[in-house]
This record gives sequence, structure tokens and C-alpha cells, in this order.
Amino acid sequence: MSGHSKWATIKRKKGAADAKRGQLFTKLTREITVAAKEGGGDTETNFRLRLAVQKARAENMPLDNVQRAIQRGSGTGEGGANYEEIIYEGYGPNGVAMMVQTLTDNRNRTVAEVRSAFTKAGGSLGENGSVGWMFEPKGMVLIESKDGQDPDEITLAAIDAGAEDVSANTDEDGETQVEVITGFEDLKRVEEALAGGGYFVSNAESTMMPTALMTLDDKGMEQTLRLIERLEELDDVQAVYTNLDLSQAEELMESMS
Repeated sequence: MSGHSKWATIKRKKGAADAKRGQLFTKLTREITVAAKEGGGDTETNFRLRLAVQKARAENMPLDNVQRAIQRGSGTGEGGANYEEIIYEGYGPNGVAMMVQTLTDNRNRTVAEVRSAFTKAGGSLGENGSVGWMFEPKGMVLIESKDGQDPDEITLAAIDAGAEDVSANTDEDGETQVEVITGFEDLKRVEEALAGGGYFVSNAESTMMPTALMTLDDKGMEQTLRLIERLEELDDVQAVYTNLDLSQAEELMESMS
């Protein structure tokens, strides 16, 4: 799995999202508001908004909250800040490359908070382009295998729809999740083909995937995971991408908790 999706899956298993649901709703609200402002309030014609609403509903965000965010973004509701999308690049401890996606109404505050997080972790905030060349924009679709659906069947359907890579992961409860990686420009087409084929799409989003993964020992990985957590706790941060290989992170996360 890609670093971001693996990290998100680990946190969901541990209930970290539930523990900070208010902050999570704030981030989701910002994304919905910006998406509605950018492309209008109709989820049928605004793909970014549809994905943001889908993610919000998957996290059990109240429908009233979703509607208010759409109305603020589309100009039919009250209030609402003008958010700016900024991606910060830097190196974490041990030279791990990191990209930090933010939505902010105060870039001075945001850059100060992001820089502080890097510095305290022994890393450094870099210039634009310092690590971006190590990542490629991609689309990611997550499908839950429901009602006995065969993961191999889902995989074939995804490939037929134009997926670049597909992997199936079964957890200790026997639940299977299929991760589909697409070209950035193919995300909408692949997501719609799979949803239209009767498969349960639990999440679909644009992401940044590293072109090569970096491995560290447990100490180095723990330092990096704590930096990722610290960054994700910032209200302005929407996502953190890294080239660290997180495939062995689950056991370490248990010991960290």
C-alpha cells in the first residue's frame, strides 16, 4: 500500500480518528468548502466535491455539517474563510522526504507551525521542489470486499477500468480491502467505473506517491511516525506524504501507543 493509505489504515484500526473526531470534521469541512467554491455545489458535476462528501460521510460526519460546508463554499451560506492550498516540502529525521498538504487562511501561521514541527523532530523545511521530484501525483481508490465479493474479481475489474496497480489486503478480522492506484487524470473514470459496477468504494482521493521507498530501523521509523502525527495534528494540515516504507509500521505503532 502507498505510505499515506497504509498510515490512514493503521490509524483507523487504532481508533485514532475517533479520538480526534472534532479536528477531523474541521479538516473535512475545509476540503468540502474549497471544493464547492472551486467547482460549485453539485456533487454530480463537481468530482472533487463528490470525493470530499464521500469521505465525510464515511467518517460519519453529520449531513447538516456537510450541507453547511457546501453552502459556504458555493456562496449560498453564511460565513466561511478564503482558504489557500499550499504544499510544503521538507526532510524529516534521517533524511526522509515529506510533502505536507495544507488548506489555510493564514499562510504565515501555517508555515511557522509546519517549520516548528520539522525542527523539533530533527528535520528541516525545504524549498519548493526540494523533494517534490521524488513523488508522482496519483489517484487512489479503496474498495471494501462486501457480500463475499472475490478480491480477484475486483482486481480484474479495476485493471479493465484502467488501474495502474492493484493490491488486496486482508486484516485479522478477515475483512479484505482492495487498493487501486490510478494515473492522476484517470481517477474519476476508474472510480466511476468501479462504483457503477456494484463495488463498494470506501474512499477515493488524489495522492502523492513516492517513486522509491526508504527503509529505516525501528528508532528511525518511530521518529518519523511521531513527526507525521505531529504534523497531522495541525488544523491546517490535510495530508502528509512520505517516501518512508510504512509496510512494517503497524507493530511499531502498537508499541508507541
